[in-house]
Amino acid sequence: MHMEVLSVSPELAAQWLTLNTNNRPLSKNTVQQLAAQIQRGEWQLTHQGIAFDEDDVLIDGQHRLAAIVKAGTTVPLTVTHGVPRTAFTVMDTGRKRTGRDALALAGEANATHLAAALRGLHLYLNAPDSAWSGGSSVTSNDQLLVMLEQHPGMRDALHHGVALNRACRITVTAATIGWYVTTETRPDIDQTAWRDGILTGALLESGDPRLTLRNTMLSLASGKAHRRRDDSREHLLYYLKSWNAWVEGRSMKLLRRSPNETMPKISNHTVVMGAG
Repeated sequence: MHMEVLSVSPELAAQWLTLNTNNRPLSKNTVQQLAAQIQRGEWQLTHQGIAFDEDDVLIDGQHRLAAIVKAGTTVPLTVTHGVPRTAFTVMDTGRKRTGRDALALAGEANATHLAAALRGLHLYLNAPDSAWSGGSSVTSNDQLLVMLEQHPGMRDALHHGVALNRACRITVTAATIGWYVTTETRPDIDQTAWRDGILTGALLESGDPRLTLRNTMLSLASGKAHRRRDDSREHLLYYLKSWNAWVEGRSMKLLRRSPNETMPKISNHTVVMGAG
């Protein structure tokens, strides 16, 4: 085998793709994700590139080449020639490095929940009213690390998110984002009463938004009143609707989501229910 590092242009990538005569079906989502990483400047040269067999048939790297074409950008790439055709069966069988892996390698604690929360925060900030699923919701490892650098308060918010999840089964992602964006937007409000009310439900009267949120989440988790849902976007919508009602001193006995309902804006009112 012979390996070399080349600057691969979109034109060269397109030419090499014509040698792709016996490869797996191309995933449009994967190509889009890789192209977006190239365009954001996240592409890095590694030992993983493209490979041709003994007859110069492309046997690995079609998604990278297609992404270069789509991005319209020249990038450095490791190119290997003369790979035995029989090696095709063991290519790409290793586990892909996840956001959790990237954060853990960076020394972050509770990396699984933190990665999910950072991904959710990225979607909340950039596409709050889209479906938080499918190829368009994928967030790269580099994006997660940048999000954490820009929003270091997510580390502290995660502790509150975990506690709220244990108390009423709201997803850790939704509770973490909810805590973070409300405290960042409204630093003038002491959220101790909000947190404690949801954690215990003690001494809260019917109509208190904290009790309504707590009971709604527990009901969704049990599946008694509704089918079980672990949709972080929906849970965050419930969190913000309840928080707004609490801040505005409004009673809320029922918590529902209407079809196509947009993500609530954080209230700028200053009356807080049960804060004393």
